[in-house]
Amino acid sequence: MVVFEPLRRSAEGFIDTISEGWDWLRERGGAALTRFRPSRETADSAPPELWGRDGWGLLAADLAETDDELIVRLEAPGLEEKDFSVSVVSGHLLLRGEKRYEHSDRNAHYHLFESAYGAFERAIALPCEVDADRAKASYRNGVLTVHLPRTEASKRRQIQVEAG
Repeated sequence: MVVFEPLRRSAEGFIDTISEGWDWLRERGGAALTRFRPSRETADSAPPELWGRDGWGLLAADLAETDDELIVRLEAPGLEEKDFSVSVVSGHLLLRGEKRYEHSDRNAHYHLFESAYGAFERAIALPCEVDADRAKASYRNGVLTVHLPRTEASKRRQIQVEAG
């Protein structure tokens, strides 16, 4: 039985590693997992492998905070500026869009189909109040960047400490 002890420890370590990886993915990447619902147009232009299939994809985002603004960057390759709708609703940045399926070879047989297509929605909780009327968004190289100016009330202020 001593011969099998290193094998047992190795298997336990492997299982622990997978378990830790799933926990990390669930905790850190759970919000980025986004459901794509194909529209009629997308479904009609897609190969049979995609018909009637809701897809899941990752829309990874970064939220940075400065003294004056929040900056959100969303990785969303394969879209154009016109494909996005950006709004602030109830303390959340609401990002909507549609990734359309556009491939010319309808006769191809796919062996792997991991890309997600269709309409999506992603809500990102904002850590402070923002002035949505002064917000600006741009899309370049597959990344949507949204600048959200902080309201005066939410801006950080340095408080001078005086001798008492």
